[in-house]
Amino acid sequence: MYQIIEIRQLNEEALHIYTSLSESQLYHCREPLEGLFIAESPKVIERAMDAGYEPVSMLIDRRELDKEAARILTRIAAREGKAIPVYVGEETVLRQLTGFALTRGCLCAMERKALPTVREIAQNASRIAVLENIVNPTNVGAIFRSAAALGMDAVLLTHGCSDPLYRRAIRVSMGTVFQIPWTFMGDRKEPGWPVPGMALLKDLGFQTAAMALKQDSVSISDPALMAAPKLAVLLGTEGEGLLEETIDACDYTVMIPMFHGVDSLNVAAASAVAFWQLGRPHST
Repeated sequence: MYQIIEIRQLNEEALHIYTSLSESQLYHCREPLEGLFIAESPKVIERAMDAGYEPVSMLIDRRELDKEAARILTRIAAREGKAIPVYVGEETVLRQLTGFALTRGCLCAMERKALPTVREIAQNASRIAVLENIVNPTNVGAIFRSAAALGMDAVLLTHGCSDPLYRRAIRVSMGTVFQIPWTFMGDRKEPGWPVPGMALLKDLGFQTAAMALKQDSVSISDPALMAAPKLAVLLGTEGEGLLEETIDACDYTVMIPMFHGVDSLNVAAASAVAFWQLGRPHST
């Protein structure tokens, strides 16, 4: 069920989750329960709902009520329980509220879910992407999109990474953060990386491949690497790449061949190359 509510005042307290709260504040706003995140655009919101995320409220451009947003409202109307507030206003009003034009005229505040454990993520996976301290949400979102499209089964992140449920990461991923399993390694008090995390990957049967600019690396098309039954592909932070300790602990160090004097790719671009080549087991 839902209830249409006309926006009459720009400072309505109920709208603060859209206008005033930072990503971190949204994450912590319901403690000890799981926090909230904001999904943007009908397609992304629908993918979140398909993955079992529950809407808390919506903010919609009036012009979208009879367009793509109508599908979401139909789904919400079929649900039992407390009516979800759907705040509706003119595009000019919503731009004043949020400070930017809404993508497809629609935002949805949604409840986070408890994250699975690494073991739960890995039990049915043969290819996993591991992201180490990747701080830019645009890069995180782009990596998720490549991982989902190019044969990876799951994504693991260290706590130095940007949260995949930050609004920009969700938007750049086109909602694929809801389509591929993911979780963080360890917890925020005990990060669990790199030594405990690497040990856990090996215990779970994964060989590990560090994407790094090392001249003694194996080819990305190495037959043994491609045929590994369970492989974790590790990608490091935008500036310095993977930690030396991480690289030293990996079974393989892999470098993408470069031409025309180019020394490296952006981590998101590198992930697409790596996932395309390594994202599914190959027969030798």
